[in-house]
Amino acid sequence: MECLRQLRAALPFLIIIFSLSGLVFDATSSAQKPGDSPTAGGSISRNAVSTITGLPTEWDLSEGRNVKWVVPLGSVTYGTPVVAGGMVFIGTNNQGLRNPSEDGDRGVLMAFREADGEFLWQATSTKLDAGMVNDWPEQGICSTPHVENDRLYYVTSRCEVVCLDTQGFQDGENDGPFQEEASREAIDADIVWVLDMMKELKVFPHNMTSSSPAVYGDLLFVGTSNGVDEEGHLPSPEAPTLLAIDKKTGKVAWSDNSPGPNILHGQWSSPAVGEIGGIVQVVMGMGDGWIRAFEAQSGKKLWEFDTNPKESQWPQDRNNVIAAPVIVGDRVYIANGQDPENGDGVGHFYAIDATKRGDITESGRIWHYGDIRRSISSAAVDKDLIYIADFAGFLHCLDAETGQPKWVHDTFAPVWGSPLVADGKVYLGDEDGDVVVLAAGPEEKVLAEINMEGAVYTNLVPANGVLYVASHRQLFALQVK
Repeated sequence: MECLRQLRAALPFLIIIFSLSGLVFDATSSAQKPGDSPTAGGSISRNAVSTITGLPTEWDLSEGRNVKWVVPLGSVTYGTPVVAGGMVFIGTNNQGLRNPSEDGDRGVLMAFREADGEFLWQATSTKLDAGMVNDWPEQGICSTPHVENDRLYYVTSRCEVVCLDTQGFQDGENDGPFQEEASREAIDADIVWVLDMMKELKVFPHNMTSSSPAVYGDLLFVGTSNGVDEEGHLPSPEAPTLLAIDKKTGKVAWSDNSPGPNILHGQWSSPAVGEIGGIVQVVMGMGDGWIRAFEAQSGKKLWEFDTNPKESQWPQDRNNVIAAPVIVGDRVYIANGQDPENGDGVGHFYAIDATKRGDITESGRIWHYGDIRRSISSAAVDKDLIYIADFAGFLHCLDAETGQPKWVHDTFAPVWGSPLVADGKVYLGDEDGDVVVLAAGPEEKVLAEINMEGAVYTNLVPANGVLYVASHRQLFALQVK
C-alpha cells in the first residue's frame, strides 16, 4: 500500500512527463495502451475497423481452445465491453449477484482485470419507480462506457449520466465531488459525479436509457433517450435529445432538442465525433428519423438529414435512427430502423457529405442503398468496402464509392450488434448466439461459425491481441494460443 501511495503522489509529475513526450499515461493500475478499446466502436468516430492482428479465426468453448478466460455476467447483456488501462468494463443485469447486499433487479456495470478476468468491482443502479416504460425489467445497463485515463463515463438505466473512478474503492480513496456512496468496500464503485437527466432536465426515457457516451476535449457527449410513454404520448417534448457535458463537473455545457414534439418512439442512438471539413462535429441519429450534426464546442447546428422518404408514414415505413453514425473522412454513414419489437421492415442506408450545411437531405446525399431491412447496427468502413448488418440477419458488403453491393451474407438470425473488421476478417454475432467470421474483401468467404452458448446482442471487441465476445450470460476473452 505504501508503494501505491507513493505512486499516486507522483502521478501529477508523471502525467506531465508523459504528456511532453507524446505519450498518454493513465492513472489506473497501468497505462492505457495503443491496443486498448476504450469506447463503443473502438474510437469516437464509431468506425469498428482495427489494425490489431493475430486474432483467432476459430475457437472451441467446450475444449477451451483459444479461450484465454471466461467470466459469468448477468442473465441479459446488451452493453458492449470496453478495454482500457488493464481492465475490462461491461454493463449487464444483476442476475449474476456478485454482491448479496445489493440484490434484486438492478443495472450493473462490472470491472474485470484484463490479464485473467478476475472480478474487481461493480456499480449498481436500482430500478426507477416511475413505471416500467422508463426502465424495462431485468434489462440491466445497455450503455457502453467511455474510458479516458482514470475516469469512466456511462449512462445508468435510471437515466443518469455517471462518472466513475476506474479504480473503484480499491485504491482506498473517495474521489469527489460525489461523497454519498452507500458502501465503500473494495467491491464498490467510486462515483465522481452524477447527472440525473429525469430530475434535472425532465427527460422521459422510453424503455431504457442506452446511449454510449463520447469524450472529446473537455466535453462528454451523450444521448438522453427521451421518448414516448406506454400510450404513445410524448410527456417531455421540450426535454433535450443530445447533451454536451463538462466531463470534470457533470454540468451541462449545451443541449439540443431538435426533434421536439416529432419523436416517433424511443431515442437510442449514440453520438459520433470527428473532424469534418476542418470543423469538429458531433453527429447523432434522432428519434424523428433525422440525423443531425453540431459544432462540438458551441453546439451550433451545422446540418440535418432526413433518413426517410418524404411520403413515409410511422410506423408502417418511417423509421427512427437507433444505430450510431460512423464518420470516415468527410463522410457520415448511417442506417435507420425501428425498435426490434416492430420487426424487420424496409430500411435505408446512406453515405452523406457532412461538409454541407442546412437541410442536406438532397444536397448531402452521396448515395442511398435501399436493398436493406431495418437496422440498429453501425457500419464498418474499411478502405473501399463497407460492411453493414440489418436486423433481419443479412450482412451487406458494399462499394464505398458507389453503394453498390458486392455480396450479402445471411446469418439466419436477427442481428442487434455491429460488424467488426480486424486482422483481415469480418466478425458478427447474432441472436442465435452464433459468431460468423468471414474474409474481409469483395468476395463472400465464410471462414468459421461458432456458437457462444447464448445470444450475442453486442459488438465484438479487439484489444491487445485478444477478441472479446459477450453473450447474454458470459464474457469471453479469446486469444490464439
